[in-house]
Amino acid sequence: MYRFLLTRQWVILTLVGLVLMPVMVELGIWQMHRHERENANNSLIARSLAAPSVPVEKLTSPGTKVPADDNFRTVTATGHYDPAHQVVVRHRTSADDSTIGFYLVTPLILDDGKAVLVNRGWIASQEDPTSFPTVPATPKGQVTITGRIRPDETTASTSIEDKKGLPPRQIMLINSDKLRGQLSEPLLHGYVEVTHTSPAAPAGQPQQVPPPTPGDTDGGYSPPHLAYAWQWWLFVIMVPVGWLILVRREHRDQVAKRDKARAEAAGGDDPPTDDEPRANADDAADQSGKEPQTAAAGAPADQRAAAPDAE
Repeated sequence: MYRFLLTRQWVILTLVGLVLMPVMVELGIWQMHRHERENANNSLIARSLAAPSVPVEKLTSPGTKVPADDNFRTVTATGHYDPAHQVVVRHRTSADDSTIGFYLVTPLILDDGKAVLVNRGWIASQEDPTSFPTVPATPKGQVTITGRIRPDETTASTSIEDKKGLPPRQIMLINSDKLRGQLSEPLLHGYVEVTHTSPAAPAGQPQQVPPPTPGDTDGGYSPPHLAYAWQWWLFVIMVPVGWLILVRREHRDQVAKRDKARAEAAGGDDPPTDDEPRANADDAADQSGKEPQTAAAGAPADQRAAAPDAE
């Protein structure tokens, strides 16, 4: 009764299941590798955040990119801001991810004549998106800032499209290579997310970029890849289990159909009852217009003659 497995429908279903199982195994392994990479990245971020601060020029220079191992490392820099060349970065969210606005990026001219980009924080967007927004006052004079060093943003690292033809002094990505030609000073690679300014900055400064929270799924650095891996492997188990359930159900239906057919065939071959011959004779007589003969009328003459003697 399992010959139905050789039908086209069941052959295709079985082959699809056999193909899906190794594919889902590989997808689970891929998610596990992503989980391991995220764990390593989270550990790296945690070490950088816990490391002591260093001068920014120890980690980057005009010819040296920010090392990946130092991403989010705390750095210090001393100099004066250059508000004439500050820009705003479009489509950035507030600290609670509820509002779209700008990041305000201002070059800091260091005491040795080099410059570094400083992300001073988030400001709200204004009614006219094509004009440069009103920005908070820039701290004047010499300042010392503390912040987190970050590598240059790219489309690959942020998934943000670097659009062309934007209004003046508006950009999509914080990238020193793209802003290098706008400054006369040598520009360090990367940028700094400011966390503290000394002397204190004037009131009404931009909202500072919140620090990362490695290991916290709400922090944006720990996608649940481990759960995705286990889901794919659970699907691998579900495929043969589901196939067996379908096979048993189909077998049960096939047996029920066979038994029903046999019962119907057996009901059509039952022997006629005692009333059926008389009924057939009556039907034949009705069709010929004659009365049906009784058993005595149909008997031989000598039996009919003997009948009165018996009385």
